[in-house]
Amino acid sequence: MDTLYYLVQNMLPVGIPLLLVALGGMYSERSGVINIALEGIMLFGAFFGALFVFAVQKSGMNPQTILLLGMVVAAVSGLMYSLLLSFAAVSMKANQTITGTSLNMLIPAAILLFAKMFFNSDGITTSMNFYIQKVPVLGDIPVIGRLFFQKTYLTIYIGFIIMAVVTVVFYKTRFGLRLRACGEHPQAADSVGINVYFMRYAGVSISGILAGIGGFFYSVGVMDGNVNGHTGVAGFGFLALAVMIFGQWRPGRILFAAMFFAFLRTLAYSVALIPFLNNLGINQTYYKMLPYVATMVVLAFTSKKSRAPKAEGIPYDKSLR
Repeated sequence: MDTLYYLVQNMLPVGIPLLLVALGGMYSERSGVINIALEGIMLFGAFFGALFVFAVQKSGMNPQTILLLGMVVAAVSGLMYSLLLSFAAVSMKANQTITGTSLNMLIPAAILLFAKMFFNSDGITTSMNFYIQKVPVLGDIPVIGRLFFQKTYLTIYIGFIIMAVVTVVFYKTRFGLRLRACGEHPQAADSVGINVYFMRYAGVSISGILAGIGGFFYSVGVMDGNVNGHTGVAGFGFLALAVMIFGQWRPGRILFAAMFFAFLRTLAYSVALIPFLNNLGINQTYYKMLPYVATMVVLAFTSKKSRAPKAEGIPYDKSLR
């Protein structure tokens, strides 16, 4: 049971960033804009969130308050960076894949330059500890308390709250319906008075907010609050795209896919704690490849059944019907 507790406690801080970024990608693509820039937006949000934490870490403020404020900073940062994609893809009708790729390539170099100039380092290193050893009362519940309310982070609970809000907005509101219409048949949506350009800007902006938060949560739960320009977010933005496709652009399936890949990653780093796997004598490097190999295998078997939004990646031209 101790191994199970350890796996779940370490899986959730990895799965939540994946979940949030994949949900962000879902909003963008359901509006009709391919967001390849998720990796760059994650790193942008993580960088400014960590920069904020670095600036206030000696203020005496409560660590969880700093985490919440850092999350807001990361969300705003992600929003601002995503507007570059919105402007290029929606207003200028540029190629969305190339634009997203260029945004991904810009940020790691910019962070390295900034960190070298001001910190003489490859990134930002903070001294804040956001770890929650035990949640009062809830941590005493048998089994569940130890699984979800001990040795954890506030980011996990925030992540599930965001997941619930995002799902309700997506399926139960007029905004969600209009967003999905713009990704399926923008001409039809426009004919009933829906502003397609606005909805696509909104979809990409929500994507930027969620990816920025996801990047900051990654730095908190996986990197202990630090951001490095060389390692970035370790390909999590691209893995989130795979999670989104595996989840068929649906929140519930995306949640399952995110936790599946997070479990594989946690398992890869916990081989020494599992006697059966440890006794096999397989090099740990092969286990670390598991999430990415699983991504390729899953996508290979599910790609034929994959149903992307019909207008995804196609710039909207109001004059065409």
